[in-house]
Amino acid sequence: MNNALKNYLSDCQNRAERALDARLPPAAQLPQKLHEAMRYTVLGGGKRKRPMLTYCTGKTLGIAPEALDGPACAVEFIHVYSLIHDDLPAMDDDDLRRGKATCHVAYDEATAILTGDALQALAFQILAHDPSITTSAAKRLQMITVLARASGSQGMVGGQAIDLESVGKALTLPELENMHIHKTGALIRASIQLATLAIPEVQPDIASKLDHYAKCIGLSFQVKDDILDEESDTVTLGKTQGKDQDNDKPTYPALLGLEGARQKARELHEQAVESLNVFGGEADLLRALSLYIIERDH
Repeated sequence: MNNALKNYLSDCQNRAERALDARLPPAAQLPQKLHEAMRYTVLGGGKRKRPMLTYCTGKTLGIAPEALDGPACAVEFIHVYSLIHDDLPAMDDDDLRRGKATCHVAYDEATAILTGDALQALAFQILAHDPSITTSAAKRLQMITVLARASGSQGMVGGQAIDLESVGKALTLPELENMHIHKTGALIRASIQLATLAIPEVQPDIASKLDHYAKCIGLSFQVKDDILDEESDTVTLGKTQGKDQDNDKPTYPALLGLEGARQKARELHEQAVESLNVFGGEADLLRALSLYIIERDH
């Protein structure tokens, strides 16, 4: 990762951390246990890749980062809620996330379910009312629609349902891609779409190119995750290594082999970068971020 990207992503991560902290209820506020659990799961861990995408897209489009704090937090709250529910015994049954005990282990199952529910609701409350979002009411409504679609049965939740139904099955490459376009890719696309909605108008061609970029990196992100699940270790990942293989889940390395999966990630990166040809140097951060996604070690 080049220094410019490293420094900017570090700034984005710190900014997101502060913004998330400011928008979460205080731990001492009733119901105390629920609010403690919300802060436990959201703060002090996570790489904030989705907020990074929102901020990087904003920089490409000339949007001030303070105008994106609300959307960045909204998408991260949805992401964390999904992790809490994915880790539950009824789903992936995992006890480690972001290097610490999962919510249902640190608290209990009922609290974990409620924590996810509360974070989901908070995400939409932010898009509806957060004062940092200065765009029109119509744009706010579009933001809510984008995030709702990306989160529901036609997006992330639908992808998780397909994932659960696919355990022990041999999927074709199009079937595997369809699952991850929903499960992982939908929220990544929303991270970029929310940034494009933070200004009065974006040319349709520009929005389309950014969306295609997001679709490509959404898939490359999952391909790399699958590779790391086989090659990395639990300490580096901050979650249980080899869990997908142990659960007999379909993955890119299982379907394509490790080298085939690496090649697939490189092809998706090339397609993502090609989508940005309509931009000049203002999109260099997005280009570098796509490369970082397929070269990261956790």
